[in-house]
Amino acid sequence: MTPTAKVVGRLARLTPGWSTIRGRVTVVLAVPTCLLLVLTGLAVADRAADWAAARETRDRVDRVLAVQALVHELQRERGLSNGLLGGARQYRDDLDAQRARSDTARAALGDLPGADPLGRLTAVRSTVDADGSRTETFAFYTDAIATLTAGHPTQGPVAAGDRELDDAMGALRALGDATESVALERGSLNGVFAAGRFRDDEYQAFADVRAARVAALRQYATSATPDQRAALDKAFATADARRVTELEKRATAAADGSRVTVDPDLWWRSMTVLVDDLYGVQRGVGADARVRAGELSSAAAGQLAGFVALGFLIVAVAAALAVLSARSITRPLGALAEEADEVAGVRLQEAVRRIQEAEGGTEATTSPPYRTDAPVPGGAQEITQLAAALRNVERTAVGLAAEQAALRRNTSESLANLGRRNQSLLRRQLGLITTLESQEIDPEALGELFELDHLATRMRRNAESLLVLAGEQDPPRAWPGTVTAREVVQSAVAEVEHYQRVATADIEPCRIRGDAVADLSHLLAELIENALVYSAVQLPVEVYGWRDLDEYCLAVVDRGVGMGADDLARANARLSGDESFLVAPTRYLGHYVVGRLAARLGAHVELRPTDGNGITAYVGLPVTVLAPEVAVPATT
Repeated sequence: MTPTAKVVGRLARLTPGWSTIRGRVTVVLAVPTCLLLVLTGLAVADRAADWAAARETRDRVDRVLAVQALVHELQRERGLSNGLLGGARQYRDDLDAQRARSDTARAALGDLPGADPLGRLTAVRSTVDADGSRTETFAFYTDAIATLTAGHPTQGPVAAGDRELDDAMGALRALGDATESVALERGSLNGVFAAGRFRDDEYQAFADVRAARVAALRQYATSATPDQRAALDKAFATADARRVTELEKRATAAADGSRVTVDPDLWWRSMTVLVDDLYGVQRGVGADARVRAGELSSAAAGQLAGFVALGFLIVAVAAALAVLSARSITRPLGALAEEADEVAGVRLQEAVRRIQEAEGGTEATTSPPYRTDAPVPGGAQEITQLAAALRNVERTAVGLAAEQAALRRNTSESLANLGRRNQSLLRRQLGLITTLESQEIDPEALGELFELDHLATRMRRNAESLLVLAGEQDPPRAWPGTVTAREVVQSAVAEVEHYQRVATADIEPCRIRGDAVADLSHLLAELIENALVYSAVQLPVEVYGWRDLDEYCLAVVDRGVGMGADDLARANARLSGDESFLVAPTRYLGHYVVGRLAARLGAHVELRPTDGNGITAYVGLPVTVLAPEVAVPATT
């Protein structure tokens, strides 16, 4: 066996269902189906990741907007606190209202991750109320706002690397930085305008905030859409925004620490309008980002559902293909198998019967029993070739069966013809011997004539055996009236060699019909001769006869070598008359003769082991071959 064949054989043993065509088709289709399912699974996993990323991005935008709402309120609170500490006492009521709005925004945001940047808010407010340090207060609010913004960043992966959503998140991030810069500027200058001049490094801080605002706005311009840039331009084009620009110029002119005269309320109101407008633009950008994330989430969900449906479709199609492919193969093969069974079990036997019944064998050639015009099942080329091959096998089998049937018929006819010829010659020979016996007076010559008569009788039995094997139904000899069972046994003994070794002492009275005598005598002669052959010369063969209810039984008992169980079973099969004598060795022809004769008589013949050694042949005669007993009148 080649290595490839070994591998295939090992795979066949390890693969369930490989022994059937349906299983093999399923396995063959399962491999590419599994590969397709793996690819579909990868696509499903990728789409699921995109869907999760889109949802996470949308949630992140919602969180950023919530944080920016709190930051917006804290920015206003920072500016009012810085102005109050700068000396603008008119902010007292506004600051109290703003603190309430800041607390509401903080409560709406929920728990904050990590350390709470507003943990000191209450203490800082108390410091403001007590006229604490303006610089420290400003720094607290600024650090808290920076921490909140850093704790909820707008950067991060977005669904499927979508450029539009990525730009929207970048614009939102840049606008948040710009808004914080504007709010820082509002808060810092609010304190400066309230105090009337820059102190310490306040101007440097003001310049840094303006520079950060400019950088953030440039970054926004590169990421925002045209509509988003237009919304920002609109926010900077209002009257309040222009007033803020003028006030910034006046603050810049006082960079040397000189006094600056600006109404803090005017600055606060104008700057608050600008911050609110920027916050509105920021919310619009956030809404755009959220809508885009929702669109990507919906698209990813649709693609996910599509790939899942595709997976189920692949499985369904593969299963349907497996079923259809298997049925397209197994159905034609099943039809061919049924046709082959019909050929072997019905049509071939019918062909043999017709050939055997036909005169001269012409029926087989003029009317073939096989269906030459039957349609070929299946449409596949291989199935068609297989069907054609089976039809050729059928034709060949029928042809061989015709030849065999003709051969058997010719053999049987030859045996019957030979048997009849021998029977005719032996009949003449026996008649001539009988004539010579009646004319001979020399005892020695007469004994030789008797011996010759015995040999001729045995030869006549052999000729009759040929007729029996050839299927002749009528017995070659017939006796008128009835004959006793003992006389039938004696007739049988007279037709065997070494008849002197046969003991016929215990035979119960019974009368046999004359038309069954010849067959019964022939049957017993075959059994007795077989028993004599397989038993020692010093051992007798015994014949018994007895009544068994309505039947009459005969037994031929020998004390010879016996038979094994298998040989005994095969011998009884031959005696049953079901086998053909042409399939067995010639030494068993006697068994077939007995079987044929028993079938004629309706008798049952069976070989059984004799107690001790040897074989006993039992013959059960039915009531149809028995003659009714005739009552003998009593003598006076």
